[in-house]
Amino acid sequence: MKIATRGLVLGIAALALMAVACRPALTQHASPTVASPSPQASALSAALVNPKARLVVLRGATIMTGTDVVLDGGVIVMDGGRLISVGDATTVSPPGALEIDVTGSVITPGLIDAHSHLGVYASPGSTGYDDGNEATRPSSPEVRAKSSYWPQDPNISRAVRGGVTTALILPGSANLIGGEGFTVVMKEGRTASEVAFPGAPRTLKMACGENPKRSYGEKGGPSTRMGELASFRQLFVDAKSYREKIDADEEEGRPRRTDGALETLADLIDGDVLLQVHCYKASDMAEMIEVTEQAGITIRAFHHGLEAYKIRDLLAAKGIAVATWADWWSFKLEALDGIVQNAPLLHLAGGRTVIHSDSAELIQRLNQEAGKALFAGQRDGLDVDDTDALKWITANPAWMLGIDAVTGTLEVGKRADVVVWNRNPFSVYAKAKLVYIAGEVAYDAAVGLRPSDYEAGRTPATLEQP
Repeated sequence: MKIATRGLVLGIAALALMAVACRPALTQHASPTVASPSPQASALSAALVNPKARLVVLRGATIMTGTDVVLDGGVIVMDGGRLISVGDATTVSPPGALEIDVTGSVITPGLIDAHSHLGVYASPGSTGYDDGNEATRPSSPEVRAKSSYWPQDPNISRAVRGGVTTALILPGSANLIGGEGFTVVMKEGRTASEVAFPGAPRTLKMACGENPKRSYGEKGGPSTRMGELASFRQLFVDAKSYREKIDADEEEGRPRRTDGALETLADLIDGDVLLQVHCYKASDMAEMIEVTEQAGITIRAFHHGLEAYKIRDLLAAKGIAVATWADWWSFKLEALDGIVQNAPLLHLAGGRTVIHSDSAELIQRLNQEAGKALFAGQRDGLDVDDTDALKWITANPAWMLGIDAVTGTLEVGKRADVVVWNRNPFSVYAKAKLVYIAGEVAYDAAVGLRPSDYEAGRTPATLEQP
């Protein structure tokens, strides 16, 4: 009966997009006091400079800033890759600006996918491009997703067409410690370094539960959850010991020893790396919190977290974000207790809700995934609205990645990552008309997608066809 009931719930949730498509116009809020640039922005100042970006004015749209401010008939001014004005219709255009009338459109910050494998599990799918997991040993903290990232993955441009301007590229979840993530500007490039998000903090991917024990249960372990937690405890002890020896070597003037794996974990313990943990079950998340806190480590976010609603008070109190799906569940045992109200329930408990993709397809409609989660909450009487749902795919993932000082919201002084939609972004009919990354046009619906190397001979017009 429990399974059948969930099936009915999901069937209803599948209607969410149609319901959102017919929703009334966005609620308008009072004119804002535009925020000043955050003092933290200096650490990420390179992210705010783009010499290729023009002085551009977007006028007449409904502007959803990613904060609690919505402007009707608003005006955005971008110059040199940053936002120099976010205001109402009285805003005067600077001399020499390219002015674009976007009346009837909706403007949002660029979307941020906090969990993607584009470029490390690249397209076309093949063993040759299967570079997301160093699944030769249970723990590999020394490897980096950047080393595997292919910045010409054809699905990158499709993600941009869906309004995504930034993503965290992660190793897979076969390992207890899969390695460092890679925060990217969502654009094609020749090298990984060219598309790295300037100044983004380091992140480290860990995983608990079914995946690691399934991967290593018959290869020397761990084969149980208790074995996984014991492995984590020992790894943290080893990292602390390593750091103490390094400090002693420096004090005594001895040559510095080097161990890439322990160096990364020592940096994590020192607070120099943001920890991202793949974890589904409430009990697993609680155990990971205990183990990491004993080592002096703070978890930045749990990824997937289908049972986060069960411990939403704990997660909110700890300040741990949860990146999850709108309605994926039941594809394995630890995903059996997922519910479509997970995201809004966590939000209402004061937690940081994030909607992620974990998919080369879902990343192309991250806005609609957030719309489904929003509808699931509203249908059941939960007090969530469009501004809340927008934060789930903009401001909150920016915080998860440690780049919220420069992106994730439309505020003066921040990076000009901007999407112009043809309508409410949570509508099933919503499409991006223009996508700006650091003030530069990354996608224009009037032009269409640029053919990738694997689509030679196709025109932008045919690429837009389903």
